[in-house]
Amino acid sequence: MALTARVLIEPMNLADVAAVHEIERLSFTTPWPAYAFEQELKGNRLAHYLVARAGDAVVGFAGVWMMVDEAHVTTFGVHPRWRRQSIGRQLLLRLGELALSIGARRMTLEVRESNAGAQAMYRGFGFEAAGRRRAYYTDDGEDALVMTTPDLADPTMRSIMEAERGRWAT
Repeated sequence: MALTARVLIEPMNLADVAAVHEIERLSFTTPWPAYAFEQELKGNRLAHYLVARAGDAVVGFAGVWMMVDEAHVTTFGVHPRWRRQSIGRQLLLRLGELALSIGARRMTLEVRESNAGAQAMYRGFGFEAAGRRRAYYTDDGEDALVMTTPDLADPTMRSIMEAERGRWAT
């Protein structure tokens, strides 16, 4: 059984970029460069990014772009030493709440076809496979599954989020 770390989830700021980039570098074979996060925070009005903090340390991050009525998850990562402690679940809950607050009807994302763990977490939040992007990942040509939620206002989605919220209530 996984440990559950209590972390603070809050908006990412420019001071977080170095730590976020380090997690990105440790997590992905083709990480975003640090300047990409800086540009997102400074100039992309569609972008919304969060970090997970354990004390002063950034241990995870996630972001969405608001595209018409859809919150598209652009990036999501947890530091390798902090994985399997439900930090990803906490970030995903907060992304869902953020998506609702900015008017999104649903959330979408791409995930590696081989990443069964991430797919299981997303399915636990109501995401379902909706398609495939062939050779999506440039490092190895792996396909991505496109996953999407039902309408975020749907009673099933509200129930999922409420149950998850209850796990983290203090």
